[in-house]
Amino acid sequence: MSILVEISENLQRGKAKVVKELVQQAIDQGIPVEQILNEGLLSGMSIIGEKFKNNEVYVPEVLVAARAMNQGTQLLKPLMAAAGVKAVGKVCIGTVQGDLHDIGKNLVKMMLEGKGLEVVDLGTDVSAETFVNTAIEQNCQIICCSALLTTTMNVMEDVVKKATEAGIRDKVTIMIGGAPVSDDYCKKIGADIYTSDAASAADAAVNVCS
Repeated sequence: MSILVEISENLQRGKAKVVKELVQQAIDQGIPVEQILNEGLLSGMSIIGEKFKNNEVYVPEVLVAARAMNQGTQLLKPLMAAAGVKAVGKVCIGTVQGDLHDIGKNLVKMMLEGKGLEVVDLGTDVSAETFVNTAIEQNCQIICCSALLTTTMNVMEDVVKKATEAGIRDKVTIMIGGAPVSDDYCKKIGADIYTSDAASAADAAVNVCS
């Protein structure tokens, strides 16, 4: 069995230590960094993403798989920069101002990273200005806003307005999600994409960036 398949399978099982050792072995064997990333780590994470979408695995399995992936990517990061491997795209993500819920946001972040996107995580309680300023400074193609409370959803509309005022509305895609959010609400506030789960969000983001 190829070492890349082993990386993928151990990642799916959440065996972080084994994944780290196998990634190091693959590097030592001279396997190209991009190949280790795509055929080892990302292929494993995308299988987890699909299973999560189909309710075959749940949040805890996703979290341990993501932890295993992070162990592997830490070894690859310095080499990726040297090899000129570019991320598929760049996203800034956060939970909107007034809201401190982050489980959903963290899941989306992991799924995005699992698809090869670079993610700037702004955390929780993020103002509309911070989302927009970060997108400008970090050159993000996508702004992802999460909310779990009906009382904080309106901040998403502020993000759309601020992006328009800053003159970047045609350059960034605004994605929204969270329990009280719907596709109708997305259309109403003029955001671009609503998805109901983390795996679908990652798929949508990849489509935007490609």
